[in-house]
This record gives sequence, structure tokens and C-alpha cells, in this order.
Amino acid sequence: MCLGIPGRVTRWLDQDPLFAKAEVDFGGLKKVCHFACVPDAEIGDFVIVHAGIAITQISAEQATLIETDLSGLDPSNKS
Repeated sequence: MCLGIPGRVTRWLDQDPLFAKAEVDFGGLKKVCHFACVPDAEIGDFVIVHAGIAITQISAEQATLIETDLSGLDPSNKS
């Protein structure tokens, strides 16, 4: 199963279209992610990240809905 997590772009590290990298904030945890798939994202935009790669931009409303759904998951439920 694949899972994409929403995060907010906090700063650009490299804006070269092929090797783009930016820092993404996931509710206080900041990680550097690759941005070749969404090179037009701007600081403050929300993106979906899978395996360290930003794969698409989403709205703030969509990010909030996803974060709410994810926070309701029970990690002890293995089914």
C-alpha cells in the first residue's frame, strides 16, 4: 500500500527543474523532498509527498481534510 502525506513547502533549496529540492513541514517535522514533479510549487503551498518526492500540489482545504482523516486512524488496528 502506498501512502502520500500532505505537507507545506517552507523553503526552496534548489529550484533547478530536474533536481529541485525544498523543505517541507509535516506538522512540525521538516524534511527535504525532491520537487521535480512539482517545480512550480511556492513557499506556503501544500503538496502530497510519497517516499520523499512531492508528487502533486493540493489546496490548504484538501490538506486539512487529509490530515484530519489520518489523525483518526488507529495504529493498533492491524486489519
